[in-house]
Amino acid sequence: MYYCRVYTQAFIRQLRERYPEGTRVELISMEDPYNTKLKPGDQGTVTYIDAQGTIFVDWDCGSSLGLIYGDDIFRIVE
Repeated sequence: MYYCRVYTQAFIRQLRERYPEGTRVELISMEDPYNTKLKPGDQGTVTYIDAQGTIFVDWDCGSSLGLIYGDDIFRIVE
């Protein structure tokens, strides 16, 4: 995993367009040492994307751990 990933502002705009606030997502996999609650199949709602490109999610299980595009694997729930 690469935690010092730097995205361009144009890419962050694209992320915000693809995952606007309110988008439902499902976790497929996450290799994060700070993840203590999330497991594959957990779902949540995107709350915002910060200036670094972290996708913050209000997970149904109570976690608020953000997703890192390109490291964490997730999908939009239709």
